[in-house]
Amino acid sequence: MTPNELFNTIFTFENYSELLPLVANSIIAGAMLGVVGGLIGVFVMMRDMAFAVHGIAELSFAGAAFALLIGANVVGGSIIGSIVASLVLGIMGARAKDRNSIIGVMMPFGLGLGILFLALYQGRSANKFGLLTGQIVAVDDVQLGLLAACSVIVIVGLIILWRPLTFVSVDPAVAAARGVPAGWLSAAFMVLLGLAVALSIQIVGALLVLSLLITPAAAALRITARPGLSVVLSVLFACTSVVGGIMLALAGRLPISPYVTTISFAIYVVCRIIAYRRTRTRRRKQVAAAA
Repeated sequence: MTPNELFNTIFTFENYSELLPLVANSIIAGAMLGVVGGLIGVFVMMRDMAFAVHGIAELSFAGAAFALLIGANVVGGSIIGSIVASLVLGIMGARAKDRNSIIGVMMPFGLGLGILFLALYQGRSANKFGLLTGQIVAVDDVQLGLLAACSVIVIVGLIILWRPLTFVSVDPAVAAARGVPAGWLSAAFMVLLGLAVALSIQIVGALLVLSLLITPAAAALRITARPGLSVVLSVLFACTSVVGGIMLALAGRLPISPYVTTISFAIYVVCRIIAYRRTRTRRRKQVAAAA
């Protein structure tokens, strides 16, 4: 296959302007999810909970698959699955070692349940595939309203918990000594994280949710240690990945997730290069000063 044939296989910009209005709701939803993912991703990185995101995603996928099977609201099913997983982790996985073992048990169980429900589902195969890899044309007005409401809950919750949650995340021992309710904060954060995971699955699918909740924040933290700036960059990177992925997927013949993950990964690589160049420059200056 020639490069031109490969490009035509991945992209086709015919009737692009006519197709754009069909994904207006998805673009709005993607922007909201970018804000949510960028905000909560910073805390996920600070609390070293990247593995937890994947564990929650598997039970969220199972909830969405069950809702699809019985004809219920898929977003609602995904949210219920995420909340159940979050509460289990919040109650039983207070310590990192316990949390990781519980996640290791939950992930195959959730994935197995989801695959079982999809196997029993007799509807369109695109609906099955979309839960795993995402889709861009399935966000109707009702789902958009639900996504918006849940996004507002997550954002407002993070704003309320921001200072004590940051304290607990950065220095849990000192926070506990000063009477900060670390247990309640962790449980509340897990619920917010569960909502964020459930919302993200609607766009990028269960398998690649890390590209929205982890990669943008990881990229931002590579190039700045300032809390405020890292949050702004994380949100910017997440929104760019999701909205850019939707725009490319509209012209492509692949599911949305490869586009979102490619953009997200490219941003991370650029940030890694910037951090590497800064480190080399700093070392050179230190060597020169020592000489």
